[in-house]
Amino acid sequence: MCVAAPGKIIELNDNIAKVDYNGNIVNANAGVVNVSVGDYVLVHAGLIIQKVSKSEAQQMQELFRELEEL
Repeated sequence: MCVAAPGKIIELNDNIAKVDYNGNIVNANAGVVNVSVGDYVLVHAGLIIQKVSKSEAQQMQELFRELEEL
């Protein structure tokens, strides 16, 4: 089972997105999901697999912070 944390797209060039995970910037292929700069996404194996709402992303980020504290 994989767990993906939400990241925010900060740049998009063709099908390559720069995704920000709290300051950790990674490249991800955006060829499968229609996304734009500012969207929150889930990435698996370098591929954007799902777009999520800002509120859903914030809920997931809070859950991950709580899990880190355990």
